[in-house]
This record gives sequence, C-alpha cells and structure tokens, in this order.
Amino acid sequence: MSTQTAPRIPDDAPFSGEQKAWLNGMFAGLYSTQEVDPTAMGGAAGDGAAAAPATTITVLYGTQTGNAEGLAHRTTDAMEEQGLNAECEGLGSYDVSDLADDDYVLIVTSTYGDGDMPDNAALFWDELSSDDAPALDGVQFSVLALGDKSYPDFCAAGKNFDRRLEELGAERFAERVDCDVDYEDPFEEWLDTVMDELTDRIDDGAAPAGASGDGAMQTPSVSPSGDGAPTADDVEVSEGTPSYSKNNPFSATLLESRELTDESSNKETRHVEVSLAGSGLDYEVGDAMGVVPSNCPSLVHDFIEHLGFNGTEVVPGSDGTEVCLREALLSHYEIGSDVPSDLLERVAEATGDDELQALLGPDARDEREEYLWGRGVIDFVTEYPVDWDPGEFVELLRPLTPRLYSIASSPEFYPNTIHTTVAAVRYNSCGRSRKGVCSTFLADRIQPGATVPIYLQPNNNFGVPEEDERPMIMVGPGTGIAPFRAFLQERRATDADGKNWLFFGEQHKDTDFLYEDDLKGMKQDGTLDRLDTAFSRDQEEKMYVQHRMLEHSDRLFGWLEEGAAFYVCGDRTHMAKDVDAALHKIVQDEGDMSEDEAEDYVMTLKKEGRYERDVY
Repeated sequence: MSTQTAPRIPDDAPFSGEQKAWLNGMFAGLYSTQEVDPTAMGGAAGDGAAAAPATTITVLYGTQTGNAEGLAHRTTDAMEEQGLNAECEGLGSYDVSDLADDDYVLIVTSTYGDGDMPDNAALFWDELSSDDAPALDGVQFSVLALGDKSYPDFCAAGKNFDRRLEELGAERFAERVDCDVDYEDPFEEWLDTVMDELTDRIDDGAAPAGASGDGAMQTPSVSPSGDGAPTADDVEVSEGTPSYSKNNPFSATLLESRELTDESSNKETRHVEVSLAGSGLDYEVGDAMGVVPSNCPSLVHDFIEHLGFNGTEVVPGSDGTEVCLREALLSHYEIGSDVPSDLLERVAEATGDDELQALLGPDARDEREEYLWGRGVIDFVTEYPVDWDPGEFVELLRPLTPRLYSIASSPEFYPNTIHTTVAAVRYNSCGRSRKGVCSTFLADRIQPGATVPIYLQPNNNFGVPEEDERPMIMVGPGTGIAPFRAFLQERRATDADGKNWLFFGEQHKDTDFLYEDDLKGMKQDGTLDRLDTAFSRDQEEKMYVQHRMLEHSDRLFGWLEEGAAFYVCGDRTHMAKDVDAALHKIVQDEGDMSEDEAEDYVMTLKKEGRYERDVY
C-alpha cells in the first residue's frame, strides 16, 4: 500500500509558526492514511505491479540570516508542485555519509563574512572536505551561491561546495549560479534551469509515488473520519492577507524611538518600537526585523549636483521599472556604501588614471582594499569627473538592500509590537561626514507616528532552548543585547525554570549600560540568575566580555556540563572570534583536555544545537 507525499504549508503563508506546524502535521497524518490506487502510480490496476522507486531530490541549505533557507524551501515547494519527491534540510543536521545514497543534491548556501561558511554549514563542510568524505559517484548536483560582491571572496562557500562535490565524483547537472545581494532574478533563472534538467533526466518510471502517468500529482479525496478530526475544508485561509517580504514590506507605524545611551556617550544607541497592527504578522524570539530604508536626501542632492543633472532624467530602477534619477538615488540604489567594483573599473577606464588602473586585477587586492577604505561612491563622483549617462551611472550601482535588526522583544509580552536596538552610525572619512544608511534613516528621518517599511526574517538557527529546564549562557555586548532581552522576556512569560546567565559589555557604565533597568529588574525577580558586565573604558586596562568569561571559567564550564546552551550575538569581526577562543580555552583548562579534545567538545555543542550565534 502506498501513500502520497503530504502537501506543505509555504513559509510565507499567513499563519503563525504554531499554526503552520499544526497544519503540516494534520496533512501528514491525513495523507499517511490514504490509500492510493496503483494506477495513479503508473502501475496496472490489479496486476500486482509495484511502482518504480521514487527519485530523491535532496535540497540542503547553509544559512546565516535565513535568506538561503527561504530559497531552499521555495525550491522544494516548486518541485513538489511538479510532483517531484523533494526533501529540504539544513546542512547542520544532515549527515555527510547520506549524500552517497542521494540521487540529486541541491545546495543553496550563503557565504558568511569574507569567505567563511555560514554557522549551520561549518561542521558539514569540515566533514565533506576531510579525507574520510564518501565517494559520490552517481550523485548529481547543482549549487546556488549567495554572496555580496563588496567582499573579495564573493560566494566562496558556494564555490567550495561546488568544487568539492565534483572532486568526490558527483556530476554537476546544472551549473552553479552566484548571486549578489539582489538575488531574486538569478535564483529564478537557476531554479528554471534545475527544473528543466530534472524533468528531462527523471524517467516517467522513476516518478515519485503518487505521480500519474502524465506527471500530474493526484490529490486523494479525504472524507471525515467521524472522530472530529479536522479536514482541509475546515481550514479557513484569508486570501486578503498579503505575504510581506523585502519586495513587499509592511508599512509599520513607528511607536517610539528613544536613546538608550546618555547624551555624553561616544555612541548613539536607540530603542525602536514599531506596531504590527493590521499586518497579520507573527514573530518568534531570535527572528530579525528587516527595514527597507531610503537614502539621505541631502546626499542625493550632492550626487545630482556633482553629476551635472537635474534629477528628472528617466533611468532604470533596481526593480526594472523606469523612474526619475532622484527617485532612483533615493530609494533604488546604494549610494552611501562601498564603491562597487564595476564602478571602479568604469572610472579607471574613462579617466585613464594610472593610480586607479593599478588597483584593478586580482593581484592588487590588498592595495585596492587599502585605497578604498573610507571612500564611498560620492568620492568617486567628485574626485574623478566623468561624462556620465544617467542610465549607465545607476546601472553601475548596487541595489539598495534592506538592513536586518535582531528583535529585542518577546511576542509573549508584545504580540503586536516589535522592539529592536539600533546603533546610529556616524563618522568622518576623507574629509566628509558619513552616515549609516538605515540607522540614521531610523534615528533622524522617521518620527513616531510615521510609517517604516518592514518585514520579518525568521531565524530557525537561533532561539531559546525547547527544554524549559535547560540553562542558557548569553554573550551579547553592545547591540548584541537585543535578542537576549527577548530571550529573557520569553522565559519569564513561559515560566521556564532553566537558569539564565548574561554577559554584557560596552564602553562606559554610566553612559552605555543598555537596558540597565530592564536587566536589573530581571535580576531582581529571578529571571536572570547571573549578570556579568564588562565596561571596557572604565579602567586603565580594557575589559571585554571574553575576559569576564575567563574570570568565571570554572562556573561557566559547570553550566555547560549541566547541559547549558551557549549563545553569542554581536560583532563578527573581533568579538565573536575572541569569545570563541575564550570558550575553547575554558573547555580545555576546566575540562583538563588537549586542544583537539576541546575542539571536539565545542564541535559537539554545535552539533547538539547548544552553541548558536547571531553575528554581523
């Protein structure tokens, strides 16, 4: 007796996480009990012929912020709609040895930072790149790589997977596609190619169970069981509820924007609240809020003036529509960030400047990075006059991308409101004042009562432990405190009895102690068992969170031995690496282990989902 693959509720369906889980479980149960006519599987009725085994397509994802995971699920959904037998799973939970048994493997992966694997793919990559990796003869694969061209090692993680799978004997059935931050179009092209190749390669006889002779999926009729079990007809779907995304953000009302730092601080960090009223959106702790900003109008004015235009020239927008130049520079393209490589090459070519010419090519990478440090697009417009065509100029720019902010509230406390923590970026370089595109959009140009274009970015790899009794150790200096404020609110609201320990750091206690009253209140009511702070500039020798960890190494290791989960949020460039090094040292010293044994211990924490990071 055969069963059909149950339908899956799409990630962007207008349901909460709990509702989607319930619906998926309901469909799985219903479909698992339905008999399928053998003729619907390509076999002759009554002749006892068995259907051909289903061809398996495994879709694996490596993700840091959720983009790759979302595309992997969309890929899986597209295949299931065509009657293909596809399964989707994160690289962090997939056994490398199982690859050899797969028919087709699709890897969708982002690149973390400058060429690194995303956290949930790191262990998988270590095993895949080892000498013990299995031979993959007979496996067919394709890779979709996500990256950012502003980094030198663009899409390095995807390129490494693509190369290694081939080295192990797998056959590339569709060429790897490398996507910049604006990944929608290349993703669709890759998916079209993959689908065409798969339908050409998979014989009718190898179609998955439940596929009819003409390739169409057959939906079994489901009759009420009589025991009160709900059927698909019992589920009401609001067709009027839109699916919000970076391309279709929700206009959320800004409720509050207040400074968390003192006016005498060297920094400006703000607490921002927006309303979800009328959106139908639900979030979970660990998720991020995406904000779709616009550029500073005064910077747009400077561009138009130095380019010698009036702003009304018609140019292509980043979405393919035609807009005026002023609108393109305001809302479509990055003008306050790093210089795109295409723009550098075009300016070098147009001016014939020897210094710029010398920066081109792979051998000049270090010199190019040093020269471009602190320079922006506006500097090239002013320092290197070029007779620009308006359309040509904007097409050399990168699309304006949303910014993600860790959510600093629990839906248990604030079901219709999102809190987040924003550090306003302001600095001077090359004789010009600079502003963070989104941080100053929120700090300077949006007032309470106005609307902010937002969407939710789920993060399934960062959240409170499923077990209420499991202890948590959280390391969140600076704005890295945001998700842990949410974690603690969640634990308080759900009466979780696991112990909670927070390490927080900033420059000065008197001016930079973010959410001080909140944290002290949680310490007083017992939600927060331990609070250790590191204010780096309050003493002659700088003190950081990793130093506080080492001060309490015996107790910290004891918590890990009790089963504690270890979390890190904040700066990836220095802090996250220093905290990781401190964790390894604590395990080695307190566990009386060798360096290799300590590495294995930390790796086990990661495999068990007890070492999670949200770093940027």
